[in-house]
Amino acid sequence: MKRAHPLRLVAAIAMGSVLVGCVQAPKQIYHWEGFQGQLYEHFKADRSSPEEQLRILGAQVEEARASGAALPPGFRAHLAMIYLRLGRDGEAKQELEAEKANFPESAQYMDFLLKRMTAPKP
Repeated sequence: MKRAHPLRLVAAIAMGSVLVGCVQAPKQIYHWEGFQGQLYEHFKADRSSPEEQLRILGAQVEEARASGAALPPGFRAHLAMIYLRLGRDGEAKQELEAEKANFPESAQYMDFLLKRMTAPKP
């Protein structure tokens, strides 16, 4: 069996590292920045007020718009739940409709939530 020349081996490794160095990370489809952390904090301890949560999420919406990224799945639905908590049903309904429009696979659940919003309370 013939052994590879050491210089060829070094050149192959160097060329491979150069090619790997040129690869860029793929652009993210959604603007997840801070959403998952904020969601975790909301359910973990709920230390921030709904108004503070709206401020944080609103800032994330603006960042997403500025960078041309889409909001992630569930973002608008979570925003709707905060609006409901504040008694802002009209805005909650808009967010649930937007979630359904942007993620058709969520339509059945969004319709369920919308129906519950309009159902008479006992």
